[in-house]
Amino acid sequence: MNLILLVVTTAALVAVTPVITRAAGTRSGWILAAVLAACTGWLVVLWAEAPGRQDQASWIPSLDVVFRLQLDGLGLLFGVLVLGVGALVMLYSAAYVTQPRPTSFYTLMVLFAASMLVLVLADDLVVMFVAWELTTLCSYLLILRSGPTAGPPATRTLLVTVAGGLCLLAAVGLIVVHTGTTQLSVALADDAWTDDPKFATATAVLVALAAFTKSAQFPFHAWLPDAMVAPAPVSAYLHAAAMVKAGIYLLLRFAEAASHAPIWPVLLMTIGIVTAIMGAVFALQRTDIKELLAYSTVSQLGLLVATIGVGTEAALLAACLHVVAHALFKASGFMYVGLVERRAGTRDIRELHGLARAMPWTSAMLVLAALSMAGVPPLLGFASKELVLDSALERFWPAALGLALASVFTVAYSARLIVHTLPGAPMRIAPLRGSVSMVLAVASAAVVGGMLGPGVAALDGLVRPAAAAAGSIPVDDVAHLHLWHGVNVALMLSVVVLTLGGVLVLARRRVDGVLGRPLFPGSGVAAVSWLQQAAIDGGRRVGDLTRTDSPAFHLAVPIVLVAGVGLASIGLVGPDDLTVPGSHPVDAILLLLVVVGTAAVIASRTRIGAVIALGIVGLAVALWFYALGAADVALTQLLVEILTVVIIVMVLRHLPRTFRARSSRHRWASGVTAVVAGVTATLATLALTGHREISAAGEYYLREAEKETGGTNVVNTILVDFRALDTFGELVVLAVAGLAMAALLSARGMVGGGEPHVVHTALDDPGQNAVFMQTLSRVVVPLMAGGSLYALWRGHDAPGGGFISALIGAAAVCMLYLAASSDRWTHRRLPFLAIAGSGVLLSAVVGLVGLVDGSYLRPIGLDLLGYKLSSALIFDLGVYLAVFGVILAAVSLLGGGSSPDEDSTGDPADETDTPLVPSGQEVGR
Repeated sequence: MNLILLVVTTAALVAVTPVITRAAGTRSGWILAAVLAACTGWLVVLWAEAPGRQDQASWIPSLDVVFRLQLDGLGLLFGVLVLGVGALVMLYSAAYVTQPRPTSFYTLMVLFAASMLVLVLADDLVVMFVAWELTTLCSYLLILRSGPTAGPPATRTLLVTVAGGLCLLAAVGLIVVHTGTTQLSVALADDAWTDDPKFATATAVLVALAAFTKSAQFPFHAWLPDAMVAPAPVSAYLHAAAMVKAGIYLLLRFAEAASHAPIWPVLLMTIGIVTAIMGAVFALQRTDIKELLAYSTVSQLGLLVATIGVGTEAALLAACLHVVAHALFKASGFMYVGLVERRAGTRDIRELHGLARAMPWTSAMLVLAALSMAGVPPLLGFASKELVLDSALERFWPAALGLALASVFTVAYSARLIVHTLPGAPMRIAPLRGSVSMVLAVASAAVVGGMLGPGVAALDGLVRPAAAAAGSIPVDDVAHLHLWHGVNVALMLSVVVLTLGGVLVLARRRVDGVLGRPLFPGSGVAAVSWLQQAAIDGGRRVGDLTRTDSPAFHLAVPIVLVAGVGLASIGLVGPDDLTVPGSHPVDAILLLLVVVGTAAVIASRTRIGAVIALGIVGLAVALWFYALGAADVALTQLLVEILTVVIIVMVLRHLPRTFRARSSRHRWASGVTAVVAGVTATLATLALTGHREISAAGEYYLREAEKETGGTNVVNTILVDFRALDTFGELVVLAVAGLAMAALLSARGMVGGGEPHVVHTALDDPGQNAVFMQTLSRVVVPLMAGGSLYALWRGHDAPGGGFISALIGAAAVCMLYLAASSDRWTHRRLPFLAIAGSGVLLSAVVGLVGLVDGSYLRPIGLDLLGYKLSSALIFDLGVYLAVFGVILAAVSLLGGGSSPDEDSTGDPADETDTPLVPSGQEVGR
């Protein structure tokens, strides 16, 4: 058994969760709870077998990124919390979630558990960052699915946490550059932390900002209470016991290395104490139990951040112990809120009363959790806060006073949960039936937290190794855990805290009067919303600078940029490098064709004439490519030219016949811009390529292509072997473009000027008019289809490949369309999106095969019946399907319409004198 297998098991659980939910329905929570509990035991067994073990698998060898996992003390502590509390929440959800098939909820919850497990076990910076972002995504989706009003809170949560993710990404980049490795444990032990103060300071600040956003520290605190629209299981797991702990884990993991930056302790203690006091005061203002617990979570996380900032061995031990205590009492509290809401129908403490008699057992569990949160002896919360205060007094006594003040308010809001809801006449509540697993989960977390107070020594094996790992010290140097430390200053401070907290409880009416009004003119949620709207408005204003429907304006931008880059290139290399290569007579002929075609395009007054003239230019360029020996490029150019003409003609049916008249000033400006751009592009080409034969990369491909890939067509091997990831990205973009085109044309349809009137001629009958094309297509289309498959098969060794073969197949489809007697041919609605999507999916799956040989998309050679094949052929088939599907979409969506004989009513002879409408539309295909 190893860590990789454990992580794979949790990932497999994500994959089978939809199957489990379909089979077990509402009982799925029991099954998932059992699996997560078993994984918790598995993790403990792995620790017992080999503490500090490391396991790894190759992931991105070219970047030295390895899927490396390490089970040290911190990984054990947070791994047990992630899996153990996750099992309790799944048990709770078995009764809370009443949907017949809660597939999305359970799948996202298990995915979050798997992501958190990878995060706390990762020993590679890249792996850790990916897992960090997955937890952000899971949190967003779980909040978003909570109801119709959950969109804005989910978006605000995502914006804040993603901003922290960007900070973490910047920190990862700095660390990799300065330490030369992505291995987390090696990078944290690098001398750069002590030798380079600027690096240490910048990285420490970035890591702290990432942790602050994830753990809801001021000024990023507002997202956590805002996220309370999520259901109770999500709040209990993500926003109290797991996701927000990711920031605490990050601070503990970097505690020793980042402590070399002087700003680290100051930043953490300042922000932590401010957050702890602020969150506690805000909690006292709330009448919604869930909101109260949300702000109390903010406060408790601030206490943890400040304790980590203290940085001593005792402080790290206190922080690790309080992580356990907080996870238990806060998970129990949030699950209790869901149970009360289910049975009483409200969360407002002003409406709740008599719960001690109405729900005696569950109320007793609330008392246990609240007293532990308040730090009342002999519960676990008391043991952890005693260590927190003691460590702060040892290092920096003002910090201890700040934490003590926050703890006074903690006692007050903890008591608020009890004194406002439990006493009084029992209220009417729903029966317990169907909520047994919820009660069991609440009781488990509360009772364990209560029992571990007197038995805190039992946590030695879990907490001390975590503190040792955080401080990079031997476990033997970490003190043992005890409930009683004798009469000391920390104990006296705890007594003062409890006493003052009790006073606030007794004077709660006055306190409510003081805190009953807003303490600040705004709120954190309003600030985030304002920033979000400001970003949107700013983007709109920037977009307004270039928002126009004029194609000329959009074309002018790249043309001017080409001219500017060309001039800069000439200036860099100097005029002496303008080398004109040798020419042949055929070059002059082809150049003349290009000039004539260009002149014809400029002179054309009709759109169809410009398309025909543009075809001359395209054909000449294709011939030029062929003359230069680039057969693949020539064939691609020719096929693209043919298909482009067909697609453009389909679009021209919906446009005026002639171009819009332009002023002389506009024509001169366009002409000058085009000439300048063309001249500078030509000179830049001569300057940048004329002084050398071939680049080093080109020489490598020519030399190594056949040996590395088995293919002799260098162009194709570059596309599907060497740079397959680039090609895959282009396929995705192409498929998205096809999807966008389908969505746009299906939603809005073509813009037209109404049905045109037709002047009938002898060429009206489409059936007779298409006889030539129909006869020719019977012979040519099968040949084109066969040629398409042949080009796909031979592409690795000769001109061809997935892109070219798809263009040949698409040309066959276009010929069938042109030979059809009616536009009804396009109404067959072939599944073009499914074809394009299957191509992208096939290419992605083939990429996974490459992992067998150590790298995604790495081609695998095959020997089938004496034929040497490569997985690149299947990847090329994916390229074929994606390209073919998108072109088929264009033909199907743009080629639809109606024939004149379908539109006309009555005898055609009755309409012979009807003139064409003034819009200038052309009719027919």
